[in-house]
Amino acid sequence: MNEINETKAAEQFQYDPNNLLESLIEKLNLKNDAALSRALEVAPPLISKIRHRRLPVGASLLIRMHEVSDLSIKDLRTLMGDRRNKFRISDKQFKPKPQAS
Repeated sequence: MNEINETKAAEQFQYDPNNLLESLIEKLNLKNDAALSRALEVAPPLISKIRHRRLPVGASLLIRMHEVSDLSIKDLRTLMGDRRNKFRISDKQFKPKPQAS
């Protein structure tokens, strides 16, 4: 019984960019994906690729969605099903580059 509840919870919180896109269209009172792409100032194929899960929602697009909609980044991530509290970043990203002597 507990296993069934866990499965339902996992299904409920899966990554779904369509929910994010539809929520933005509704919040901004737009008609369709083409109007959303104009509002976000991105090419229409980008929205299509995200909707069909061929491209993830990138950080720069997420920031643009935040600027246009006034929704917090956390709220936008929640709308698309991203429930991670922490992000793992490689130690290499913060190490200074060795100086050439």
